Amino acid sequence: MLDTTIGAGSAQGATQLGWTGVVRFLHFTPRAFLPMRAAEAIALVAGRGIEGDRYMIGNEEGFYSHKPEEGRQVTLFELETLVALKRDAGIELGPEEHRRNVTVEGVPLNHLVGRRFRLGETLLEATRLSVPCRHIEEITGKAIFNPLINRSGLNCRILQGGTVKVGDTVRNAA
Repeated sequence: MLDTTIGAGSAQGATQLGWTGVVRFLHFTPRAFLPMRAAEAIALVAGRGIEGDRYMIGNEEGFYSHKPEEGRQVTLFELETLVALKRDAGIELGPEEHRRNVTVEGVPLNHLVGRRFRLGETLLEATRLSVPCRHIEEITGKAIFNPLINRSGLNCRILQGGTVKVGDTVRNAA
């Protein structure tokens, strides 16, 4: 949430705003097109990905598997988006259906691109926003592409690995 002040100000008189959030759901996909698997904890491996996830295996086929993208090692999504989809479009989408690994609450994901932050005991760097894809409609059987087009996840590079658990905090790296 954007309601915390990190310092009294610098020599120039500027104040840096802070934020904290919380991990609500964790998921990984062992193979393309399989349902997401919920977990109470996931292990993030620096420079590689999520233990047990299809992208860490390295020989998976399916949507986007052929794109070796360093920043696609863990993807976050906002719980607030799930609430807005239900409220604004009448679409109930479960945390496993948006096909992202970590669902967080109270975190301004669209402001984090290019920044480092802590997720539990890990250190991540947000590389880019992860825009929704039409194949999510095929997987879920729900017309969600258009309502999701202005909402996105956040792709992150894992700089320092460790375990992330449901209930862990998401916070500034500083």
